[in-house]
Amino acid sequence: MAEITNQEVSYPGKAGSLRSYLAHPSAGGPRPVVIVVQEWWGLNDNIKDIARRFAHEGYFAIAPDLYSRQGNKVASDPNTAAQLMNGLKKENGIEDLNSTIQWIRGQKETHSAKIGITGYCMGGSYAMLLPCESKEISAAAPFYGEIPSDDKIRALNCPIFYAYGENDGWIQRKDVERLSEDLRKLGKKGEVKIYPGCQHGFFNDTRKDVYAPEAAKDAWNRTLSLFSENLKS
Repeated sequence: MAEITNQEVSYPGKAGSLRSYLAHPSAGGPRPVVIVVQEWWGLNDNIKDIARRFAHEGYFAIAPDLYSRQGNKVASDPNTAAQLMNGLKKENGIEDLNSTIQWIRGQKETHSAKIGITGYCMGGSYAMLLPCESKEISAAAPFYGEIPSDDKIRALNCPIFYAYGENDGWIQRKDVERLSEDLRKLGKKGEVKIYPGCQHGFFNDTRKDVYAPEAAKDAWNRTLSLFSENLKS
């Protein structure tokens, strides 16, 4: 397991300074990139831990704070989290992710690296949408995020792994099945995995009410396989 370095950085966005959490192997040198997009709670310790897990796998992991426009707030209760998420316009979130990509391209270690994206809950929605809008993304692993329109999926630019819990109370099963069918019809490379008995947020090991260890382990391994195949080659 690689020794890692982690730090916070700030860089310009269209609406002001963006804060991000970085984790990467200490040895330096060129690295493939994984963008880790937060749940509706914000850039909390769980998301930072996931970034470190990717760093231990040899990636340059960056978790941008999509609540930078709202003062870098972090929620601990659902009402506050909902207010923060509803205060983030989707186009602004995409804009800040594109600013993050511009910053990545300006760094010596990552200026020509392949970039993957993953995200959870709200972040899963962005991890599903961004590769439909940007050709910079080489692989995407959205976890239980919103499914874009068929027209957006038609523009999907990279292989994906989409993880979904059978008992998800937020994302509709019919939309997940639509994604699976669109991938098949459009000849897009990707996998949709529905985990039996799992709820929304099943990957989050800080939430014992929804965490499903076996499903989370399987989804993590599938994500690593996707990224290894498409980012490290």
